[in-house]
Amino acid sequence: MKLTKWTAVKPVAKQKHFLVSRVIQPEEPTDPIELVEIEAVFSKATQVVAWRGLQDDSVWRQGWV
Repeated sequence: MKLTKWTAVKPVAKQKHFLVSRVIQPEEPTDPIELVEIEAVFSKATQVVAWRGLQDDSVWRQGWV
């Protein structure tokens, strides 16, 4: 999952293309992964999002579109 490419359907402040820069490990190793950190390619700004949220086609597209 790390370094996968994503495109925001509705860019904000010219931020459209992102990479998953880090998978955030849960406190308990047996718990499922819920969060990832994404980094904007243009500005290098990062934000934490729910990895399941990346599956929402109304918000994200996999790859750089």
